[in-house]
Parts: sequence; C-alpha cells; structure tokens
Amino acid sequence: MFDFEKFPVYLKAEEFYALVLEILKSKEIDANIKDQLKRATLSIVLNIAEGAGKYALADKKNFYIISRGSVNECVAILRILKIENKITEEVFNKGYEYLLEIAKMLTGLVNSLVKK
Repeated sequence: MFDFEKFPVYLKAEEFYALVLEILKSKEIDANIKDQLKRATLSIVLNIAEGAGKYALADKKNFYIISRGSVNECVAILRILKIENKITEEVFNKGYEYLLEIAKMLTGLVNSLVKK
C-alpha cells in the first residue's frame, strides 16, 4: 500500500470524486463545465498523491497547496451549478461539506510542513 492511500484527506478526496462522477452524469450541465469540474476534482486527488511521494518538505507543501487551490475551484463550480439550477441544494450541500473538510485537512497538512 502507498502512504497516500492511508491519508484521511486522500480518502475524503476520493469520496468527493465519486460524488462528482454522479453530478457529471447530468445531461443538463454544459460540457465545458463538466470538463472543468472533472479536471479540478482530479487535481485534488492527484496532487495529494503526488505530494505524498515527495521527499522534500517544500515539494510536498507545494503539491498540497495546488490541491487546496483546486478545492476552491470546485467550490466555485458547484456554486455556479447551483445558481444555474443544474444541481439540487442537497447535492450542493453534500459537495460543499466534502470540500470544506478537505480544505481544512489540506491546510493542516501544509501547516504541519512549515519549518518552525
């Protein structure tokens, strides 16, 4: 097993990805927005995994920060989809809660890597 597979933040990001896959099944969502949401969600998951594999703390931190930026991007996309009535309030809230938790976990990881 790889280290990142044990990270709670990685597992939570995978859960969010599964939710996004359900959202992407909608035929009402614009293809460009679907693509952007999928890429941003993948960026969260993949940057956590890549950061976990780095030896230098600065490299780890950089990948976790990139992942955190992708979390913000996903929040914005979900907000747009809610405004456009393309997702329900329930789906929005579920996705938002995942992202809020992932953001907090990533912030904790980044802060743990700051030299004291």
